[in-house]
Amino acid sequence: MVKVRKLRERRGWAWGTVVAIVKPTLLATTKHEWIDGEKIPATGGCVVAMNHISHIDPLTLGWLLYEHGRLVRYLAKDALFEVPVFKYIIRDARMIPVSRSSTDAAKAFDAAVEAINAGGCVGVYPEGTITKDPTGWPMRGKTGAARMALETGCPVIPIGQWGAHEILPPYTFRPHLLPRRTARYKVGDPVDLSDLRGRPLTNEVLHEATDRIMAAIAGLVGDLRGEAAPAVRFDPKKAGVNETGNPNAEDHKRGRNS
Repeated sequence: MVKVRKLRERRGWAWGTVVAIVKPTLLATTKHEWIDGEKIPATGGCVVAMNHISHIDPLTLGWLLYEHGRLVRYLAKDALFEVPVFKYIIRDARMIPVSRSSTDAAKAFDAAVEAINAGGCVGVYPEGTITKDPTGWPMRGKTGAARMALETGCPVIPIGQWGAHEILPPYTFRPHLLPRRTARYKVGDPVDLSDLRGRPLTNEVLHEATDRIMAAIAGLVGDLRGEAAPAVRFDPKKAGVNETGNPNAEDHKRGRNS
């Protein structure tokens, strides 16, 4: 029996609409397994950091967090805030727009810090995109989650996931609904960053914190997969793979973002 918590936050019309549509759809078309969900803080500002394996996992993860009493605020690509109809939903749900390739990314960081300081739950994919690791393991992480945590002093809750990619394979639009696939999530203990707090946010400190966060996530994914995580995480740059877009597309292979 999955233990759930009552939502204490004001939901708003967007969350009410999404829950009314998405939750019954997920229940009808997928299965789920949630492990140690009680480790998600019931209240207070926090960063939840997880691996990214499918375009559907923001929904399956959002469901996990919702059933444990939290409304997640994702950092979402700014282009989504211009999509007709959808833009009104994500704005009312207080998602945070981010431009991954410009100086405007600093605005997203400031908005995320503000949300955390106000007691919000901010969801971050430290990889910045769906993993490009050929075997699906979490790849090298970016420093945003670590910077948010060290700036605010909030806990970082690592979450490993596996299975959502079988429901909706990366860079595809047709979900696999029959037989129903299972999205599995395991929540870890807060990442210990205590010795790094209060220190200048140098590249060394940020990368050390990021490495700890990614190691925690990879370990949880390993638990779900029943395998040991790779000792060295996949680095798209070293592998000659674009960090964004479909790694299997011809334009992507030629070095152009798709």
